[in-house]
Amino acid sequence: MKFLAAAVQMLAVDDKAANLAEADRWIRAAAAQGARLVALPEVFLWRGDKKREKEFAEPIPGPASEALAGWARELGIYLLAGSLLEEVPGSPKAYNTSLLFDPAGKLRASYRKMHLFDVDLANGVSARESDTRAFGDSIVAAQTELCGMGLSVCYDLRFPELYRALVAQGARVIFVPSAFTAYTGQAHWETLLRARAIENQVYIIAPDQFGKSAQSFETHGHSMIVDPWGKILAELADGPGIVVAEIDLDYLAKIRAELPALDHRKLR
Repeated sequence: MKFLAAAVQMLAVDDKAANLAEADRWIRAAAAQGARLVALPEVFLWRGDKKREKEFAEPIPGPASEALAGWARELGIYLLAGSLLEEVPGSPKAYNTSLLFDPAGKLRASYRKMHLFDVDLANGVSARESDTRAFGDSIVAAQTELCGMGLSVCYDLRFPELYRALVAQGARVIFVPSAFTAYTGQAHWETLLRARAIENQVYIIAPDQFGKSAQSFETHGHSMIVDPWGKILAELADGPGIVVAEIDLDYLAKIRAELPALDHRKLR
């Protein structure tokens, strides 16, 4: 089986309506090019002052998820809502949640980001995602009519055991929606994406944010789709837009048959 997939690159701001309009534009552009699977980046719905994240979190189902379901249904596509801030009742924190909708608009998978980046540097710089976000605790893969799809978000990329677990659950395509920092992205983004694709013999679809918003850090861009051999099939270095590439499941099966590393594992 072969089908087209697309990754959307955008720069989210602290205006939900503007972000939804931007997402709508690129989702429709991807569908017009024949993409049956479209993925948005991390926190595409709202990105701004971290102290206000709880204020802009939504329940699921909620207004944004209903809009996403409507687009998937209208366009007849699988749609990966990279992530949005999910309201946690009774908590001051929010989940960073990725949603997968099918062409009927049904929510097929919901993944709450497991790995949150916390660091306090000697120079006084502090970055603590867990101050405003709650940890997810479940590995999530969905079996769809196209193939098995695994969900991950941004910082998860640095934890290879998650990706191996997704493959064990049948993933042939794994999403890495991100708002990857420009500094770490320049050093590690491509290397880690290609490594996850090669070692797990899967397609990686990695929509990223690009550039610097007024109230947040600079992001790397370079959204890409990588094949199971580690080849970059499509990449957008900077600016808003989409990358589109063919997912060839027969080729994936050929790679796994001719280099059966997954069958040779000693630790499971």
